[in-house]
Amino acid sequence: MVFGEIRKGAARFARVAAVITTAAVITGTTARAETLADALVSAYNHSGLLDQNRALLRAADEDVAAAGAALEPVLRWTASITESIGRGQGSSALGALNSDSLVASGQLIADVLLYDFGATAFGIEVAKETVLATRQSLIGIEQQVLQRGVQAYMGVIEAAEFVTLRQNNVRVLTQELSAARNRFEVGEVTRTDVALAEAQLAQARSGLAGAQGNYAIAVEEYRNVIGRAPGRLSPPPSLPRIGSDIEAAKAVAVRNHPNMRAVQYQVSAAELAIKAAEASKRPTISAQGILSLSENLDSSNFNRGASIGLNAGGTLYAGGARSSGVRKAQAQRDAQRGNLHVVRHNIQQNVGIAYAQLSSARATIDASDRQITAARIAFRGVREEATLGARTTLDVLDAEQALLDAEAARISAQSLIYNAAYAVLASTGQLTARELRLPVQQYDVNEYYNLVKNSPTSQSKQGKQLDRVLQKLQK
Repeated sequence: MVFGEIRKGAARFARVAAVITTAAVITGTTARAETLADALVSAYNHSGLLDQNRALLRAADEDVAAAGAALEPVLRWTASITESIGRGQGSSALGALNSDSLVASGQLIADVLLYDFGATAFGIEVAKETVLATRQSLIGIEQQVLQRGVQAYMGVIEAAEFVTLRQNNVRVLTQELSAARNRFEVGEVTRTDVALAEAQLAQARSGLAGAQGNYAIAVEEYRNVIGRAPGRLSPPPSLPRIGSDIEAAKAVAVRNHPNMRAVQYQVSAAELAIKAAEASKRPTISAQGILSLSENLDSSNFNRGASIGLNAGGTLYAGGARSSGVRKAQAQRDAQRGNLHVVRHNIQQNVGIAYAQLSSARATIDASDRQITAARIAFRGVREEATLGARTTLDVLDAEQALLDAEAARISAQSLIYNAAYAVLASTGQLTARELRLPVQQYDVNEYYNLVKNSPTSQSKQGKQLDRVLQKLQK
């Protein structure tokens, strides 16, 4: 593959172990070095963002159950107890008339939808397409979590490398300042040379303080994303295998990226929503059965009855609200189609950017390796010539700065190349726990859906299974 030649660059990261081991005194040590895979497993298990979106997926599953329940019979009851008090005056023979009574009544009513021209069925299909879209969105969130995990891991290593580099720079410039002062004492250089060395050392110490601050920031990011402070980190592994054909990668991304597939399901749901809105304008046919009981508690009078019938009905005029609903659904469909176009081009762009960053980092590494070699030779030579009086202190400081710049560029490029490589995987939809073969308990998107899709009641066998699944998820 195109990145075989840069794997040797990973060895350079081995020297960061020293500074990370030192930093572990502050952040805590572990029995063995933590690998990138270990960090990604922790990021996956620690992520509240994944938990949040899994719950949102379960909410979308419940929409399927709620939509499907409209096709099930609805059984409801009513009950009442009524006391009537009446007084009246009759003829002289009858005297006063009393009409007190206490009546209890109740009804058991069953309704079932028989036919609504597919409005409810279309609504169920809309909910199912939304579930599929939400599943893809969950995969997209998973990619974000893992990509941020890679960035946090590489961020700590890069920051530690910069601390080491700045520490070495301070050490060298301290030696240069000491040498400049000694030469000033014997009259070989002027006070200006000493001041230049002092200024350069002060700048180096400022750079070290900034590098240490950036390391502390990287540690906090690592703690947030991974769930704990970094201990002793292993050098990053070999780069993932990535093809060199950018156009082929873009084609794969358009087919497989979860964001693309989510929008495709959203377009399908919007199409079905139009059909549901059109069907809702038509009549509905339902059946109703009623059992009724009425009993006078003050006497032996009672009444029992039953009825069954078909009901049909619809709206003749609603001020154009139903037609507006259809037009709204069509507009939402058009919006989703437009979003599909945007997402497709964004995905292709992200693939191209990731490959460009990867190529740039590789070129920077190759150039900086040569630059470091030349700058190190130049620095040593200038320093030797300065001891002989052939070079000034400023020449030595400039040579040291050139070497520092080359080494800093190498560190940044090495971190960038890993972030870009994993960004390529994310841009093509391949940065998932399954694709990376991480040893994690992956969330089963079908388990909850299969239990709720048929709208089980809490007292049914399926409902009790659902309660056990929810208890497990809460743990």
